[in-house]
Amino acid sequence: MGTLAMLRAAGVGSGDEVIVPAYGNAEVAEAAVLAGAMPVFADIDPRTYCLDPEAVDAVVTPRTAAVVAVHRFGNQADITGLHRVGQRHALLVLEHTEPDAPRAGLAQRQAYASYLNGRLNGVITPAGSAAHSHQYVVRVPGNGRPDRDAFARAVRARGVDCHVPVKTPLHRTPKYWRDVELPETERAADETLTLPVEASLTRRELQRMVSACNALGGLLQPAF
Repeated sequence: MGTLAMLRAAGVGSGDEVIVPAYGNAEVAEAAVLAGAMPVFADIDPRTYCLDPEAVDAVVTPRTAAVVAVHRFGNQADITGLHRVGQRHALLVLEHTEPDAPRAGLAQRQAYASYLNGRLNGVITPAGSAAHSHQYVVRVPGNGRPDRDAFARAVRARGVDCHVPVKTPLHRTPKYWRDVELPETERAADETLTLPVEASLTRRELQRMVSACNALGGLLQPAF
């Protein structure tokens, strides 16, 4: 059952608020709108890119009817923490999962992710299960060194196919504009970059990726 169907089945509608992440695509926020409710954005946990239960708790109002957690980049949202918030305020907690990564080539992608985790030192590498997602998402923190967009242009010039997973948080888009501060969401949108880990890559391409990223010397920090 999709998010819209779950909201409608729970009786969420006009006059209600639904708490959703602003980091990601608009599908979940749009489901709230189609149900007749108002999407309200809460900040994310910087380690998982998923809703932070404390941030959710901070934006609950008497009109809040539900929370929709999105599992992101192989990370699981803190469902236990969100359920505690839900129980405290009598809210429905729903889960929206990104499409599963193809099973074909999974072991190879995991091996490539482990290889990159052990060798990249110019970016912040993903932690835990996120390293085994079909999206290998790193951070380029900047701080006077190449920012994410400059970093991406430079590694593309060296033959590395990369892309920005979330260019603009929803609360900064015309359709869903909100005058709210979501610092971790905005930081993630500014810093994240997806590097390729598909099974078709060659070892030479992986080595080129490592050389290109490390040569740029992004801010050296440990993984979260």
